[in-house]
Amino acid sequence: NIKNLIHISALGVKEKHTSSYMQSKLQGEKNIKENFQKSIILRPSVIFGPEDKFFNTFASLSQIFPALPLIGGGKTKFAPIYVGDVCKAITKSLELKNTQSKIFELGGPQNYTFKELMEILLKEIKKKRFLLNIPFNLAKFQSYFLQMMPNPLLTPDQVELLKHNNIVSGDHPTLEDLGIIGTPIQNILPKYI
Repeated sequence: NIKNLIHISALGVKEKHTSSYMQSKLQGEKNIKENFQKSIILRPSVIFGPEDKFFNTFASLSQIFPALPLIGGGKTKFAPIYVGDVCKAITKSLELKNTQSKIFELGGPQNYTFKELMEILLKEIKKKRFLLNIPFNLAKFQSYFLQMMPNPLLTPDQVELLKHNNIVSGDHPTLEDLGIIGTPIQNILPKYI
């Protein structure tokens, strides 16, 4: 007797993705569609907000290390989305009267490279750190050792993820189609970092 089912997936899901994480997300979406024809699938980019795992992790690393890594040169693009906007998207999704599964890609109002996000973070926390370019091959090699830590800093699968941009593709409806205006990073990051 489930009337509405909203599934949170991840932006960038596609067939034959090189990341195991993305393959598991794709399989999850397929399972949802097979069992709930009227489901809503939300695919957010990197989610930021208090206690997030993105900005908080790199802010912590910058307290310890003199440099932050830019895997693949930090060129991977992201569309960071505020957790409050994801919550609004979930709420709005409950109001939809869809007859078949629908996918929404959720990205923030602006795309940034990984390097730009690190620069924004360092400026906000008032730290000067080197941004160290690390080629994908070297990062992959390092990740085999780093994944053995209790809280892995980097895994081989995360390196694979960083080879792909994490931005809205234009193939599906977006945050705007739900009537939501995305919140800029600059409005939120200073309040919690």
